[in-house]
Amino acid sequence: MNFTIRPATPEDAATILGFITELAVYEKAGHEVEATEQTIRTSIFGEGSVTEAVILEADGHPAGFAVWFHSYSTWQAKNGLYLEDLYVSPDYRGSGAGKLLLKHLARIAVERGCGRFEWSVLDWNTPAIRVYDAIGAEPQTEWIRYRLAGDKLETFARAD
Repeated sequence: MNFTIRPATPEDAATILGFITELAVYEKAGHEVEATEQTIRTSIFGEGSVTEAVILEADGHPAGFAVWFHSYSTWQAKNGLYLEDLYVSPDYRGSGAGKLLLKHLARIAVERGCGRFEWSVLDWNTPAIRVYDAIGAEPQTEWIRYRLAGDKLETFARAD
């Protein structure tokens, strides 16, 4: 199988939405997908977007994707690359496709002078964790990720 990685374009919005939906279902959160083709076009490809994406193809057919943005480390005084999502369709898992996407993003991080390449993984996703361990990534167990979203975000933002 011949894998290639290319920058995503606005014409890939439907493909990206399909991968997002597949990923959400895999993560038992399909009901949480609010993205549409139009919001993908705007948020990833629109003016002022800070988000980037690539499409993984297997023999010319979409097989996966990755979406990322730059973070910032005050301690390093450098940008970082934060991987929001990486997904490989089930037919291509175990082929090295996920590692290929990770290596592609690591190269981008190095080329751009990033001090870190980071991402999050669900604690039950052992296949992904095995890949991350195998490439030498280290879990950051001292940090707990917090989130405000939806009504709680709105309420807090409007509170006095």
